[in-house]
Formats: sequence, structure tokens, C-alpha cells
Amino acid sequence: MQNNSLQGKTALVTGSTSGIGLGIARALAQQGAHIVLNGFGDAAEIKALQTAIEKDFGVKTIYNAADMLKSEEITAMMQVASEKFGGVDILVNNAGIQHVANIEDFPVEKWDAIIAINLTSAFHTTRLALPAMKEKNWGRIINIASAHGLVGSAQKSAYVAAKHGIVGFTKVTALETAQTGVTCNAICPGWVLTPLVQKQVDARASNEGVSNDEAKKGLLAEKQPSGEFVTPEQLGALAVFLCSEGASQVRGAAWSMDGGWTAQ
Repeated sequence: MQNNSLQGKTALVTGSTSGIGLGIARALAQQGAHIVLNGFGDAAEIKALQTAIEKDFGVKTIYNAADMLKSEEITAMMQVASEKFGGVDILVNNAGIQHVANIEDFPVEKWDAIIAINLTSAFHTTRLALPAMKEKNWGRIINIASAHGLVGSAQKSAYVAAKHGIVGFTKVTALETAQTGVTCNAICPGWVLTPLVQKQVDARASNEGVSNDEAKKGLLAEKQPSGEFVTPEQLGALAVFLCSEGASQVRGAAWSMDGGWTAQ
């Protein structure tokens, strides 16, 4: 069922062809927002995602394949969104990659890519979105951080550094827009069964010689007291709230949705 709280708005969600990003894009579309999808994937599958969103929620969508490693492609994507929909009202910086290794073994190129995609891309989208948001005196910037934006884990130096950086960047953006109708907040999910996390589950199952279900339980037991994965739909519902009038004074928050991970 579609609501109309975001009717006439446009939401751009990076990394939205699967997982958390797609869940958030669908939740915002359900509220009436037109959607700019971004990410990698099979062209036919992405077209099917667009068709499903348009049919289910009666909104318009476009897809842009901008590589979040490349500032010039990010600039071009923001320009396309402006030309097609008149600007970006809701910006969700979600694109992310992961690599696991000890610091002394961490490939330099992997470090550079993780910082670029998980952190620097949010700077580029934000700097390009803010002028129009300020002019309209309305905007919502939601940065998808992580529990790893608040606490560390071994072998994830680049990811943890990038996500801590996103939380700090969120605070500065919120302070610079504090007396405007633009808000900026971060969502800090715990384990979500995205393709990224499924790879870690598969690796754990293989390394430990256990079933996939047992590997999932083991992964959750280490960090997430609830013993349950956070879902993209739950994160989408939180994003919708952060876009609402009720959240207009939620500014610079790092909002945990992590099954109790960071409460420990």
C-alpha cells in the first residue's frame, strides 16, 4: 500500500540494486518518492527492479551506473538526476565494499577502494546535493554507516575507518545545515543478510566445515545479542521516519539498529 508522505520528492540511493539500498529505495518509493537507483548488476535484472518499483508504487525510476570510485561519474549521475527530476531531495549514501585482512597484510589498493567508495563518495554526492536542498530549504541526507562506525573489529581496518569517518562526516553536515530545513543523519546497522554478509557466512561455513545455518548462528552469536539479522525492510522503515516531519530535529544522529551489538 502506497502512502504519500514523500510525494513529489526524489530519492537517490547509492548501491541500491540489492540488499540494504534496495530495501530503502522501495520503502521511500512506497511513500511516493521517485527513485534514482545506482549500483552494479545484470542489466535485465536491474530493469526488472525498476519495473517492479514503478508498478508497485506508481512512481518514476531511473538507473545510473556511476562507479562510486570515480568522482566524475558521481558528478554526472547527480546532473542526470537534476535534469530528470529537478534535483535530489533525499540522498541515501549506501554504497559500500568490504575486505578482511590484518593491517600488515591489507592490500593498499583495497584500502584505497574501501575509503573511496564507503566514505569519499558520500562527500561528493553531499557537496553536489546540498546547494539545491538549501535553496528549497528541505532535504534529507541519510548515510548508511554501520555498527563498525561506532566500534571496531579485527581485520576490518579500512571498513571501520571509513564507517567511523561517515559518522563524523554526518555530524559536520548536520552542524552546517542546523538552521535550515536540511537534516543529515547516519544509520548504523548490525548484521544484515546482504550479499556482502552472505559471502562472510559462506566463508565461515567452508572454513569451519559447518552448515550455512550454523555459520549464520555463529556469526550472530559473536556480535548481535538478538540472534537475528536486521532486515532491509526495517532499515527502510527507519529511513522513512528520518525523512518525516517528526524527525526534523533529529540531526547528526548515529542511529543504531543492530540487535544490541553496540549496547554491550
